[in-house]
Amino acid sequence: MSIIKHALLPYFHAEGIEAGLDEAGRGCLAGPVVAAAVILPKDFHDKLLTDSKQLNAKQRQQLIEVVKTYAIDYAIAEVDHETIDQINIYKASVMAMHKAVDKLQTKPDHLLVDGNRFISYPFVQHTCIVKGDSKYFSIAAASILSKTYRDEWMQKAAERFPGYGWERNAGYPTLEHRKAVLRIGPTEIHRKTFRVELKEKA
Repeated sequence: MSIIKHALLPYFHAEGIEAGLDEAGRGCLAGPVVAAAVILPKDFHDKLLTDSKQLNAKQRQQLIEVVKTYAIDYAIAEVDHETIDQINIYKASVMAMHKAVDKLQTKPDHLLVDGNRFISYPFVQHTCIVKGDSKYFSIAAASILSKTYRDEWMQKAAERFPGYGWERNAGYPTLEHRKAVLRIGPTEIHRKTFRVELKEKA
C-alpha cells in the first residue's frame, strides 16, 4: 500500500479493473456513514467531475446521471449510527467501503481509496490517495454518489426529526445543529460517542 499525490487522472494503473472508493458523513453528529465504489472506463473524462465538496447541489445532481450512465459498475453502501458507536467512525467508514465493493457485480483488481489509510479488502490491492476525490475520476465519482445519497437520506430524516437543520447541514456539527442538540436533546439517530460543544470553531 502506498500514499501518493498527483494530478487528476482517469486511472492509476493502465491495466486491470480499478474501483474508486470514497465516503460521506464521517464528521457528522447523526445518521449513517455512506460509501460508494465506482468503476469507470479507462477513457472516461468529464470536465465538471471533481471532488463533490467543490460543487454545488445542482452540479452534483447533474453528475449523478453522468456517473451512473458511463460507469462500468457502481455500488453504494451505508453503516448506521449504532455500528459507528460500537466500532468507531474510522472502522465504520472502512466497513461501508468494503460493503460497497461487496455489492459490485464486476470484481476490481485494484482499489483507489480517498484518504491516507485503509484496511485491506480481501485479495484486492489498494492505494490510498490523499485528496483523491480531486485527483482521480473514479474517486470523484464515488464522492458524488456517496454525498448525494447521504444528503438525500438526511433530507428525509429532517422530516422525521425537525429542528436540527439537517435539510441545510446534513447532520454536520454546525452551530445550529449543536445548539439544537443541547436545547432539544439528541434523536435516536444521533451518534452517542460524538461530543457536542457550543464553542465556535476557529
